[in-house]
Amino acid sequence: MTHVTVPFEGDGGGVAALAWGQREIWSAMVRQNWWLPIGYALPLPPGTTVDDAVDDIRFCVSRYPTMRTRLRHDPDGHTRQVVAAAGELSVEIVDAADGADPDAAAEQVRQRYWAGDHDFVADWPVKAAIVRHRGAATHLVLVLCHLVIDAMGGLVMLDELAARRAGKDLPPIGTPPLEQVRWQQSPAGQRQTAAALRHWEGLLRTVTPERFAGSTDHQRPRHWEGYFRSPAAHLALQVIAERTKVDASPLLLALFAVSLARLTGINPVVVQVVVGNRFRPGLAESVSPVNQSSLCAIDVADSTVDDAVRLAARRVLATYKNAYYDPSQVDDLVARVGRERGADLDIACYFNDRRLEVRDRAAGPLPTTDQIRAALPHSTFAWGRRQEDPWERLFVHIEDVPDTMALTINGDTHFVSPAHLEACLRGMEQVAVEAALDPAATTRVRRTT
Repeated sequence: MTHVTVPFEGDGGGVAALAWGQREIWSAMVRQNWWLPIGYALPLPPGTTVDDAVDDIRFCVSRYPTMRTRLRHDPDGHTRQVVAAAGELSVEIVDAADGADPDAAAEQVRQRYWAGDHDFVADWPVKAAIVRHRGAATHLVLVLCHLVIDAMGGLVMLDELAARRAGKDLPPIGTPPLEQVRWQQSPAGQRQTAAALRHWEGLLRTVTPERFAGSTDHQRPRHWEGYFRSPAAHLALQVIAERTKVDASPLLLALFAVSLARLTGINPVVVQVVVGNRFRPGLAESVSPVNQSSLCAIDVADSTVDDAVRLAARRVLATYKNAYYDPSQVDDLVARVGRERGADLDIACYFNDRRLEVRDRAAGPLPTTDQIRAALPHSTFAWGRRQEDPWERLFVHIEDVPDTMALTINGDTHFVSPAHLEACLRGMEQVAVEAALDPAATTRVRRTT
């Protein structure tokens, strides 16, 4: 194992506060005691040399200011970002054994970086390696700190890297965080935060403080992760989407709301929806984290599932609109409204559709009732990681897996029991299948007040 030093330099250096998306993910990192890495083990085109791969790395770190960003914790208690104009990155050269699978060797490197520690002040936010097999460069491994990139930003970076390799001209980069901060501190940015605060306050003052029914099954390790795969729900979603004319993401949000309300008896369901924010000016092509969560309340009582789906589609529009704000001011608002209501406002319930491609609309004829029922035995649930370091109390992710409704759930077993974590995901399948087979299917959630 050897290393090469890759010098780099680029525009956009400076020091500033964290941008809103960075501050949101930094808060999550602090809560979860982890650097939330995003990583790739990328096959290289045949004929690529180590020097070519080094040049790819230099290009990425030089082009995108976030790749040159580290943190500084100042005496005033604030954390600021420091974007270097130049520097050097140490890149590992990994030689896979002649008889080894280079794909597997690259994945092992990715997992090693992903599981490793990260020093936000001293380390560059990208860990890079080049894998060689029988003397040829086969893979480029990049593992990036979530503080400087999100999934869509990573896709932008990889697309631009491929365009550069093909000799295409590249557009100017999307708005980097230092420029985002300047807009966010402007009068226009402050108006955006003020509008979001009104949205949040209107919900915080009216919803029930509790999110969960409570758990008596306190586990050690405390925080559990589970995975659910349902081909039947995927087919059912196609039927419901065609009938209601609602897109897949709000449809899945509605299924989650109905399933959670059935489990907890708490309605309306209040959830923080993770919003990409790339529809905003300058952010579509930004290689930076721009996701933020926004509060959404969905009343699913005394309703058909179809009506709950349509309601979720309407409610989520305001959620998207108000997902761009100063996180510190929202935190202060939650604390203040909680004090004024004399209650601990529990809003640690999240929904994140992190698919890069949505395939829930039927490409041909709609699935039949028999096809949906026949797919039900193929549903699977499995437990994944268990750890003492926290996730949120409840976090449901929609995954990008073809031909299945793929869900990941993270939960705190001191608030949601393992049985209820699994039941929440299986309940989403149950709601979807019921509604697909019967347009008049109800949520089976009764109004209690």
